[in-house]
Order: sequence, then C-alpha cells, then structure tokens
Amino acid sequence: MRILIVTAGSRGDVAPYTGLGARLRRAGHEVSVATHTGFAASVREAGLGFHALPADPRAELSSAAGQRLLHAGTGARAVIELVRMGRALMPALGQGILAAASHGTDLLLLSATTAPLGRVVAEALGLPSMGVFLQPLAPTGAFAPLLAGNRVQGGEHVNRLVGRTVQSATDHLFAPTVRTLRRQLGLPARSALAQRRHDVRQLWPVLHGFSPSVVPRPADWPPGMRVAGYWWPSPAPDWHPSPQLADFLRAGPPPVYVGFGSLVVADAARLGNIVTTALRSAGLRAVVQPGWTGLKVTGDDVLTVDEVPHHWLFPRMAAVVHHAGAGTTAAGLRAGVPAVPVPAQMDAPFWAARLTRLGVSPGPVPLRDLSADRLTAALRQATDTPAFRGRAQALATRIAGEDGAGAVVAAVGRLSGG
Repeated sequence: MRILIVTAGSRGDVAPYTGLGARLRRAGHEVSVATHTGFAASVREAGLGFHALPADPRAELSSAAGQRLLHAGTGARAVIELVRMGRALMPALGQGILAAASHGTDLLLLSATTAPLGRVVAEALGLPSMGVFLQPLAPTGAFAPLLAGNRVQGGEHVNRLVGRTVQSATDHLFAPTVRTLRRQLGLPARSALAQRRHDVRQLWPVLHGFSPSVVPRPADWPPGMRVAGYWWPSPAPDWHPSPQLADFLRAGPPPVYVGFGSLVVADAARLGNIVTTALRSAGLRAVVQPGWTGLKVTGDDVLTVDEVPHHWLFPRMAAVVHHAGAGTTAAGLRAGVPAVPVPAQMDAPFWAARLTRLGVSPGPVPLRDLSADRLTAALRQATDTPAFRGRAQALATRIAGEDGAGAVVAAVGRLSGG
C-alpha cells in the first residue's frame, strides 16, 4: 500500500513516526510522511518520502502567542491559548494535508494533531484511515485529561466529566476549518460530536504509541482504541559519537543528561544559571543539549552536544533531566534510567506524574517553580537512591519485550485485507 503518515508539532511529534514508517516500509509498503519542512532530513534519512506541511513549530513557540501558551501551563487557560494560537494555523494545515494526500495514497495514518482535518480529507478522497496517537486523549475515568494537568482530583466521574469538557473545548480549535474544508470538498456538514459517534459505530481504529506498562488501556475507552506500544525513532544512518563525547564519558562517573527539547523559554539565561548551580551543588557531571531554548550550562564537568540519539546516550547517563515531552519521556524509560522531569505545558505534567507514579522519578520540578535548590534536591534523590534505577531498569525490560510498530503493521494488514 501507499501509506501517508500525517503529523504536526515539535520533534517529539515527528520522530516516532520515522521509525514506524521504516517498519512499515520493511513490511513492503511505500511510506511517506507529511510534516513540517524542518524535519524533512530526518524523514528522508529513514528512507521515507516527504511532503511539506505549513508552519514552523519552533517559530510559533517562540512567538508572543507561544509564550502565552507556555505561561498558561495547563487547565482552562491553556486550552483557551491553544485555541487562539492554533486557529490561525488550521486553514493552511488542512490544505497541506489535502495536497499531500492527493499525491497517490491508499491509506492515511493520522496523528492526534492532524486527525480532525485528516479524517475530512480521507472521507472526501475515499481513503481508509487510522489514528496513530502518541497521547491518550479520549475521555476516561482512569485519569484526568492531559490538558488539565494535575489539578483535577475527584475520581472517575470527575475525570470523565472534565475529559469531555476539555474535548469539547479543543474541538473549537478545529471546528471552523473542518466546516470550511467539508464545504470545499463537497461533503455534508458534520459536527465533531457526530464524527466521534460515527467513529465509535464504525470502530475507527486508533493505535496509541506508548507502552501499556506505562499507561494501561482504560477499560472505558471505545472498542476501536488500542494501546500498541512505543514506536521508536529511526536511528540516524552511520551515526557515531564525537571524540569529545566519547572522551568525556570515559573521563569520569556517568553524568546526568539535561535537555528541554522543544520547550522555548524566554529567559534562557536564567534557566541556564539554575541548572549550572544545581549541577555544581549536587556534584554531578552533565551532558547538555541546548534544544530550542538554546540552553547554556557552564562548568568544567559539563559537555554541550548537538544532536545525539537518545537511544544511545540515555543508557550511559546517571539520570535524565527533561521537559517531560512524550518522546523524551519514552526514551528515558527505554534506557532504564531515573528521571527528573521539569514539566511546563500541554501534556508534560501528565507524563511527569506518570514517571513519579511508576517509581522511576523522585517527582516533578515544574518549570514555574524551578529553583537551584529544588533541582539540586531532585538530582541528589534521583542519583543517590538505587530504587529509582532498579524500577527504571525493570520497566525498561518490560518495554523491550513489546512491539508497538508490529501492532501497527498488523492493523494495516487487516485494513488492506492482507
């Protein structure tokens, strides 16, 4: 089959699909990925075709609207800011998905960020489609919705109620573009609620790319939704560590990793000073990735690196300090190392809380409350408490036995009748 994977967002919203696409390609399919131009190289390095979607996520997160979203964190204010920021981008995204899918496609695989618009395109072009989501977004009594952060306390009934409220609010992000796109493509009007009811009746398949050992499938999810297991980014061909990195790792005890990925912080100098002080106080060496913020950490026991594959780097670390994005969280769990999450917005508080519940982290240090003293204490706990590493390694062993990409290959085979 000619398969098009459609995703939008930051690097963590794209990288897992390179590995998933490569696995589908090895199964005999022709696979392309539609996403932002900044990720074209990594898509092509995985041996996949590439189609460009509009917008530069780094520029958007650096903008005034992106900074308002960062400061909103989670909860109702975050949903409002997300809708304000996203509505301006949706019309171009819809046209980008339509253009990509019109280049000869037999099946659409849609991320959570593109599914509402991708479903319209699939219907208009008569294409089968399937959800391939990186986050658990459907309302459930098992846990509070992702955008609610950790503020919701009240049991299953409250979780479901707030989940439906968040779902309804986020529908407003896509609703104007969905209406316009359906009209453009000659489709009858259909509300988001009617679309979800249709999907439940038709058992529209949604596979989730995280481990059931990390987030078990909620019993109250619709039948078409499954938890498949992680999809790992395709490794860069012929990559090897620089001499500086290899020498640094040999020169002393395992360092900690510090990197905040796609998080864009306005006061990067303050963040760098906090991390520098905490590392010095905890007496730890560190490997630092600047990320989209341009993090700068100084010290004789600090090495700053560019792009280093997390699957290679993290197992060599004493702990990982990160922004708790879905992709970095997964990489840390895969490596079996303790985590010090510094969540700021969107789904990060959910993953940070999950790391704590799994017993692989001493607890989150939220960005808005971050201080050198708090980060120092968390680093000492993570690196000095053997139980965190023991539980992390046990969980990594379970995750290693799962085949998330294989579950998607099987599901595609069922859709194609193969």
